[in-house]
Amino acid sequence: MKTRAPSDPTVEDGHTQTARGQHGAPLPKEEGRGDSPAEGGGFGTSSLDAVDLRPGADLDGFRGAARRLAGRGVPPERVLWSIGETPGLFGAQGPALADDPPLSLPRGVGAMVGRVVPHRDPERYALLYGLIWRILHGERRLLEVSSDPLVHRLERMGKAIARDLHKMHAFLRFRRVEGDGPERFVAWFEPDHHILGAAAPFFVERFRSLNWTILTPEGSARWDGTSLAFGPPGRREDAPEADGFEAGWRDYYESTFNPARTNLAAMRAEMPKKYWRNMPETAAIPGLVRQAAARTGAMIEREPQMPVKRNPARAVAAMADQAPDSLEALNAVIRRSEPLVPGATQAVLGEGPVGATIAFVGEQPGDQEDRQGRPFVGPAGQLLARAMGEAGIVRGAAYLTNAVKHFKFEERGQRRIHQKPTAGEVSHYRWWLERELDFVAPKLVVALGATAVLALTGKAIPITRARGPADFAKPFQGFITVHPSYLLRLPDAAKAEAYAAFVDDLRRVHDLGQSLAA
Repeated sequence: MKTRAPSDPTVEDGHTQTARGQHGAPLPKEEGRGDSPAEGGGFGTSSLDAVDLRPGADLDGFRGAARRLAGRGVPPERVLWSIGETPGLFGAQGPALADDPPLSLPRGVGAMVGRVVPHRDPERYALLYGLIWRILHGERRLLEVSSDPLVHRLERMGKAIARDLHKMHAFLRFRRVEGDGPERFVAWFEPDHHILGAAAPFFVERFRSLNWTILTPEGSARWDGTSLAFGPPGRREDAPEADGFEAGWRDYYESTFNPARTNLAAMRAEMPKKYWRNMPETAAIPGLVRQAAARTGAMIEREPQMPVKRNPARAVAAMADQAPDSLEALNAVIRRSEPLVPGATQAVLGEGPVGATIAFVGEQPGDQEDRQGRPFVGPAGQLLARAMGEAGIVRGAAYLTNAVKHFKFEERGQRRIHQKPTAGEVSHYRWWLERELDFVAPKLVVALGATAVLALTGKAIPITRARGPADFAKPFQGFITVHPSYLLRLPDAAKAEAYAAFVDDLRRVHDLGQSLAA
């Protein structure tokens, strides 16, 4: 399939605009070329540049071709776009080369290109290149002109892609493949546009732990738990017709169906019938619709009843029975729990003997703690160990843990930069910390920094004002000091004095611990 801009390069959807050069002046005609074939002009084979792109959404191919064409000053009317064909008599543009200059375009243009390239309209590449050409030749703010016919058409195409993605996210259904070997799931879907590549990352994030395949008439996507790969088209018969889960899902759908709100027009608008044959719950819809009037009437005639008041005591008692009964059981629960903020490699548990006289509570694991699965092994932990030694505290005899059990960070290149947990995240982990300290039963708990104080007291207390012994209103005595990472962030001139004050705090902790253990 070959597409080219209209023979008058300024015509778009019935509106005429003059093609202009770099400074807004009309583009000069080529020597020896007239305005029409009758004048000896027109489009000779030597004046066209052919670009052959892969079928589907060839975003990289279009970007390379646009960069090459625009960099060489080729206007839209001289480009013949071929999709999935062998280049014809006019030759073909090669890929963008390293010496092709980058295009200086407003930020929104790249997003527009990404939205429109998956569209099925064969003119999409010609339209997009026409947009790029006009922006590069004097119309920098073209995307802001929604009334422009070209911009309006591209925006409608982008909205069509967004709708198609939404339908695929909502109506694709995986079915389990029966047989020996690892559990595997397959789904069949027929999108309106070339959206498989754009839609697949959504399913990777939602079903990261599953082994699945999506089949479409144009291609397939497969996730094996570690990598995403795209392959050839599939057939509907290659996907299972049903699996054991679907009966339960249909029962759930029927139980949540509200007959009093049955609206067939709205139902078909939100769930077009073309998707029904691939969705197990739709088999129940005809019967539910037939019964809707009778069920609604029965609901109206039924005598109203007061809601049943339930005594929560039994539920609370049952929850208490299910709570972990040892530190090992608690750690098993923490280890299985997903991080509140995704990204952490693993939960970092507390370390030290049950019954330790002194327990230290920090903020959260750092990069090294997350990698090794142990608390206080990074630079701040090494500084703490050194200070403990100088203060006479044996690390192996103390219990060390953190208020938050998972590493929260921001990626910057190859580095993972620590991010301070929010009050909500601290509250989320607080129950675990309280149970952990109940099992360890220390006589003295040292809060290292403001986050640890917040976790132990539920209050934001300035460290400089509260530094020293503290009443946490707990079965143990409290002590507040700075987190060792604070010392690492200080200027070199201030580090020695601050470190000496930190060691003095730990000496007081040591003495207080001995007196409580006596």
